[in-house]
Amino acid sequence: MTTKELTNAISSKSGMKKVRTEELMNATVAILQKELLNGKSVQIPNFGTLEIKRKNSREVVHPTTKQRTVVPEKMQLNFKASAVIKEQLKNA
Repeated sequence: MTTKELTNAISSKSGMKKVRTEELMNATVAILQKELLNGKSVQIPNFGTLEIKRKNSREVVHPTTKQRTVVPEKMQLNFKASAVIKEQLKNA
């Protein structure tokens, strides 16, 4: 689903104008980004939890050349689905 399709779906379901729906979606995304970058997790009821986790640096070995390379530390966005979503996927 694209952003445009999501905006249209929300707009038709809520009865709001598409322009207003797009403004609300942009504000929501901005707030989510701000919270995640500040190290907080974001819980969305009946959907799941978003959080940023730190992945430590590690050393990998190329299987053919046996050359060792260090993969630097990085931040990664993780999503943990709620029990409701897990159950729906299980029964799908």
